[in-house]
Amino acid sequence: MPVVRARIAAAIGLHARPAAQFVRAVAETLLPVTITQQGQEPVDARSLLEVMTADFTQGTEVTLGLDDERYGTPEALQILEGLRDLLESQE
Repeated sequence: MPVVRARIAAAIGLHARPAAQFVRAVAETLLPVTITQQGQEPVDARSLLEVMTADFTQGTEVTLGLDDERYGTPEALQILEGLRDLLESQE
């Protein structure tokens, strides 16, 4: 199960446009990506409602993951790293 840590860079956190942009990018991967912060349950990163409800604020460290061993490939890890880069570059 590949996982990648990221820090939310967007000033408004994962709300409005940054959240929509992230969710679109996740949906394009066709993978069941989850996003979570310490002490919380993972949420489906393909769901705009779940991502916005989880209240990921600026500076929050999150974990992006795939909960299925079928996705333990170098390609899946590359995809997660790309999503990390997106989260860390949003303004």
